[in-house]
Amino acid sequence: MSSKAAMLNNQTAPSAAPPKGRQPALNGCPWHDVNAMLQSAGLRPTRQRMALGWLLFSKGARHLTAEMLYEEATLAKVPVSLATVYNTLNQLTDARLLRQVSVDGTKTYFDTNVSAHHHFYLEHNHELVDIPDPHLSLSRLPDVPEGYEIARVDLVVRLRKKR
Repeated sequence: MSSKAAMLNNQTAPSAAPPKGRQPALNGCPWHDVNAMLQSAGLRPTRQRMALGWLLFSKGARHLTAEMLYEEATLAKVPVSLATVYNTLNQLTDARLLRQVSVDGTKTYFDTNVSAHHHFYLEHNHELVDIPDPHLSLSRLPDVPEGYEIARVDLVVRLRKKR
């Protein structure tokens, strides 16, 4: 079972549709699981969303750019435009089924692991990987301006090979 499926199976699913962003318990069949995830998030399971969701979630926790997913879709003979890939990724992010991680302000990755965690960015091959230490924490955060609250903290540690 993938780590995504294992993580989601540990959550209890109420009898009614779960609130937006809460993922249902999965049964291990990627096609069924994607359908359930989309419906639980209030998204209609169109052919394109189902196909892209299957490509995204059937391989466990991973980090993809829109261009990477578009390339996978093309190789899998999924008839989809790059604009549709971007729209779908943004819809899945808004539904809290994906987590968006920006690197350099120019490159955006979509993470299928939506739990709170941080990342290494490997500069030499433009790869984003999870930091494995679950006990990593920031010791101090800045004061937040009045009327605001911290939604999330993203720590991206950039790595390069030693010279």
